[in-house]
Amino acid sequence: MKTKSKNFLLCILVLSSLSSCGKNQKKKTEKNMETPKTILKENEEVITLGGGCYWCVEAVYQKLVGVEKVESGFSGGHVKNPAYREVCNGTTGHAEVVEITFDKTKTSLEEVLKVFFTVHDPTTLNRQGADEGTQYRSAIFYRNDIQKNTAEDIIKALIEAKAYPDPIVTEVKPFTVFYKAEENHQNYYNQNKFQPYCQMVVRPKIEKFEKVFKDRMKHE
Repeated sequence: MKTKSKNFLLCILVLSSLSSCGKNQKKKTEKNMETPKTILKENEEVITLGGGCYWCVEAVYQKLVGVEKVESGFSGGHVKNPAYREVCNGTTGHAEVVEITFDKTKTSLEEVLKVFFTVHDPTTLNRQGADEGTQYRSAIFYRNDIQKNTAEDIIKALIEAKAYPDPIVTEVKPFTVFYKAEENHQNYYNQNKFQPYCQMVVRPKIEKFEKVFKDRMKHE
């Protein structure tokens, strides 16, 4: 397991940027409503992951073979139907997350989580690069014991392999609710590729994914 972890996982580069994920958007006052429960096919699975700005994580998973849908939003907080401004201020307890629906016959939970630990730094508490605040924390919101145990096993393997110089601070907590972000936050990178944040922060994460998982990329 140690060897596999080292093959899949590279040391995470700490990216710096001119501005943060939240500051690039006008502050929103609209309430983000709870997303209705998705009816899954037999071969589908959903997991919710927080790895800093959701624009970055969304853009990466859109390229992974087997991923059928990626939606950006918020989970893990204590405020019902949080507004974007509230989340950005760190007053709701929510993390920026992506809800990933994937085909288990084309990818696996293990691969989804290996991508997660490759493209973000799980050792920086409430921060990714210049994006700081509890909303940018590293988090895995599991829906069943299999997801919980798989996440914990991978984290244990990373610790044993000394994949990172600092302790892993990723939360592994039960999923409760997902609030989908406004439409202008969905598919953000693909619609704003030349925006400075996308070029300086999102694009390097995509390039890292493309390098490590080059054989697992969708053909565009």
